[in-house]
Parts: sequence; structure tokens; C-alpha cells
Amino acid sequence: MLAGEAWWSSTGNKIQQGIHLEQLRLFLGSVLSSVRDLLPIVLVVAFFQIVVLQEPVPNLDRILIGSLLVVLGLAFFVRGLEQGLFPIGESIAYAFARKGNLFWLLVFAFALGFGTTIAEPALIAIAEEASEVAAAAGFIDRDEASMEDYAFGLRLTVALSVGFAIVVGVYRIIRGWPIQYFIIAGYIGVVIMTAMAPPEIIGIAYDSGGVTTSTVTVPLVTALGVGLAESIKGRNPMTDGFGLIAFASLTPMIFVMGYGMVI
Repeated sequence: MLAGEAWWSSTGNKIQQGIHLEQLRLFLGSVLSSVRDLLPIVLVVAFFQIVVLQEPVPNLDRILIGSLLVVLGLAFFVRGLEQGLFPIGESIAYAFARKGNLFWLLVFAFALGFGTTIAEPALIAIAEEASEVAAAAGFIDRDEASMEDYAFGLRLTVALSVGFAIVVGVYRIIRGWPIQYFIIAGYIGVVIMTAMAPPEIIGIAYDSGGVTTSTVTVPLVTALGVGLAESIKGRNPMTDGFGLIAFASLTPMIFVMGYGMVI
């Protein structure tokens, strides 16, 4: 009996060690991949700093430490996407497809787009910068309350637009409609809104379309679209599963220009 327990204990320890070694191997692979991805940027900066500008690299020790942190951060981020966010998005899509409840699927799609966008760091940064520029140009009052209201209104507008975009994109996947018609119609709407919107808001609106597709939003939304397309009979993940990010980049331009026309 004791010998059997010892064998099982030894076997369990070996399995755990194997799992840990596999996880370590995958993480080291992510680190090497991050180094390879960052290497072109490092070489470009080093070339212009040393060869073109012919100046020494300032604060070299801090730059090296920062670069190491970036490499490790990217490696952890990629592993987190592969082990966490992608499986979560796909499993939720599968669950909704099995239940066949369209209403709650669309509610979840809106909440996902809205929630991931309202807290997007890049959006917070551009909203704060836009409020300062708008105040300096006399577009809004130059006081803290007005600037905060303008920045929050901009973030809320973008988040609502992304939520709306994900709802439209998910419904398109369910119905199997071609994506190109939606994109063409959307950019026609962008052109029309550009002709009508105040010049001060147009650049901000265009940039808002880019900052919405970052960090958390992209992996979760992509996993939702691909998982939904894989779980619906007759849908092709390659032709139907992708495209939600395009919607998320398109609608903020229209909504933000509308926001600029209202305030």
C-alpha cells in the first residue's frame, strides 16, 4: 500500500515538473520572440543616434533596464493572451452559440466593446490631450471642470461607438452578411460627417478610431468573432470571424464628429 502511494506521489511530482518545464519553455520562447520583434526598433534608433546624429546614447543604463522591462512585459502579455483572454473570448462565444439567445449575445457584445474601451489607457491619454488643446483654442472653457467633462464625454462617445460597432459586427457574423458593404457604407458616412463636422474635431475623431484597437480590446473582440464563427454552422472563421476590429476603428470617427457637432 505504501509502495503504491509512493509510486503515485512520484509520478504526480514528475508530471508537475514536466508541466512547469513546458511552461518555462513556452515563456522563454515568448521572450525570444519579443526580442526579435523589438530588435528592428532598437537598431533604427541606435543607427540614427550613433551614425546620423553622431551623439552618445544618453542614460544608457536606464535605457537598457527599460528595454529589458519592455521585453519581459511583452512576453508576459503574449502568454496572458494565449492562456487567458483568447480562451475566455472563444469559450463565451461558444456558450452563447449553444444557448441560442440572440438578445443576451448582443448585450454581451455591447458591454464587451464599451467596457474594454472606456478604460483604454491610450483613449484616456488622447482625451486628456484633446481637452487641453480644445481649451487652449477657446473651443471649451479653460477650467478644470469643463476640461474633465469634455475628456469624459469624448471617452464615453468612443466607448458607446465601439459597443455599437461590436453589436453590428456580431449580428453580421450571425446573419452571414459580407463585411465589405458595411465598411464601404461606413467610410461613406465618415466622408459625409467630415464635410459637416467642425474642423477642430476632425483630427481627434480620426485618431480616436486608432486608439480603440489596443491591448485588451483587440484580443477579446477577435476571440469573440472567431469563436462565434466557428460555433455557427455554415460560417467560415477566416471570412466571417474577422472584421470586428475594423468596425471598432470605423464607428468612433463618425460618433466623435457627431459629438463635436453637438457640444
